Amino acid sequence: SYYLKESKGSRRWLLFLEGGWYCFNRENCDTRYDTMRRLMSSRDWPATRVGTGILSSQPEENPHWWNANMVFIPYCSSDVWSGASSKSEKNEYAFMGALIIQEVIKELVGKGLNTAKVLLLAGSSAGGTGVLLNVDRVAEQLEEMGYQGIQVRGLADSGWFLDNKQYRRTDCIDTITCAPTEAIRRGIRYWNGIVPERCKLQFKEGEEWNCFFGYKIYPTLRCPVFVVQWLFDEAQLTVDNVHLTGQPVQEGQWLYIQNLGRELRNTLKDVTASFAPACLSHEIITRNHWTDIQVKGTSLPRALHCWDRSLHENNKNGKAPLKGCPIHLIDSCPWPHCNPSCPTIRDQFTGQEMNVIQFLMHMGFDVQKMAQQQGLEPSKLLGMLSSGN
Repeated sequence: SYYLKESKGSRRWLLFLEGGWYCFNRENCDTRYDTMRRLMSSRDWPATRVGTGILSSQPEENPHWWNANMVFIPYCSSDVWSGASSKSEKNEYAFMGALIIQEVIKELVGKGLNTAKVLLLAGSSAGGTGVLLNVDRVAEQLEEMGYQGIQVRGLADSGWFLDNKQYRRTDCIDTITCAPTEAIRRGIRYWNGIVPERCKLQFKEGEEWNCFFGYKIYPTLRCPVFVVQWLFDEAQLTVDNVHLTGQPVQEGQWLYIQNLGRELRNTLKDVTASFAPACLSHEIITRNHWTDIQVKGTSLPRALHCWDRSLHENNKNGKAPLKGCPIHLIDSCPWPHCNPSCPTIRDQFTGQEMNVIQFLMHMGFDVQKMAQQQGLEPSKLLGMLSSGN
């Protein structure tokens, strides 16, 4: 199933892929079925849903896309939108993420998608990775159906993961503690997952799991893709076994977190269109506060608008970037929440809001020591932190 909000006068279409982790073997799929049924079956989905963030039809909440045709595709395949296997003797679950997208496209063509100018395939978390895995296939599908005129683009939010070493190695028992590469390696076999041909050719047979990692698949994509990624993504920290609740963070953990931000920043340096704030968070484009976050003075809706314009201009002339309209926005400050526009942090136990200094203290951040390293007075460092410089 999917949800559709038509906007008759518009030739822009936004298809959104929902996220929600995945399961990669019989045991954790059974658990998921018992505890998160809506991510495994469409049986109890509501008849209508309200779009928020980039899916909102309110111009205040969604300045540049409010008037588009909106399609929300809920996530019930648990396979990072990659599966192509039906239920069988051997497997009592079906994983059809890749096929669901193709079927929705087929059906939308009869509902006006055939006259579209732009189709933006967007998604958050597992849906963001799903965008990277499916955007070229959607473009090919439309071309094969005879709709060459539709510009297909991708917007991947919080789906750009690193296949890095975990902070603490754990055995692959469940989705949350399993190292990212191991979970995908098992999953791709279990789901009969498919990855784009061009990416697959870069790797040996059996190594297709590499294509689930943004920095490895991105260079092989034909369609333009805008990447939105928190530098300190909570889902990444979770699979890396960095847990920020309760105990103060040890120095090793603190260094690991800063290094994660650096590694992520490096993987984005050649990504033409990107928005990467130095915040500890996960998912953004469907949040109603998505317009508040800024990187170097530019908000995400503004950056997406600039990207739209640059793609439009590039069709007409050379590749000159538009003045005052940046599309490559990556924070350069080194630790979580050093950007003052980051979303509010709440203590996970009390639900209390924390300011940046409280948060850093809670993380075991040693102001004296940090000030010494930076050659500053502690009071000056605190002032800089609270103003976000």
